[in-house]
Amino acid sequence: MHQKLIFDKISGILAATPDTYDAQLTQILDGAKRIFVAGAGRSGLVARFFAMRLMHGGYEVFVVGEIVTPSIREGDLFIVISGSGETETMLAFTKKAKEQGAKIALISTKSSSTLGDLADTTFQIGTPELYSKVVGMPMGTTFELSTLFLLEATVSHIIHEKGIPEEEMRTRHANLE
Repeated sequence: MHQKLIFDKISGILAATPDTYDAQLTQILDGAKRIFVAGAGRSGLVARFFAMRLMHGGYEVFVVGEIVTPSIREGDLFIVISGSGETETMLAFTKKAKEQGAKIALISTKSSSTLGDLADTTFQIGTPELYSKVVGMPMGTTFELSTLFLLEATVSHIIHEKGIPEEEMRTRHANLE
């Protein structure tokens, strides 16, 4: 019962999300010198998943907050994931990235938000109405899971568009596990 509830909710949100996002995001990724990703809480976990997959795909990508993350600069892309578009720490990071000349891409439930106003591109996942009163999926679960699915679809798009064989991706996979 609960699996179907979750599957149906995520399917509904993704059905209300433009199916051109994977191609649009791929174009933005390909235009960046380097890619930086960030999100708070569970959105941060989704950002990490995406960063790992981008690295497997051959992109130079960094997770904001890691001690080995270099400074962001002009020509770089900053992808911020924030369901509300108002997360304070993400606002500070976004302002700094923008000051340094980086392009900003926001992934959110709302295109109209403080982060949305700072972003060069906003990818709105579903519509705000789809997130109200979600039974059995508390505290943003629908946004994080929908975003994870969308970003995995983007990676799939990249792999197919560029013809990246899985064997090549495996050469970049961690081997100190």
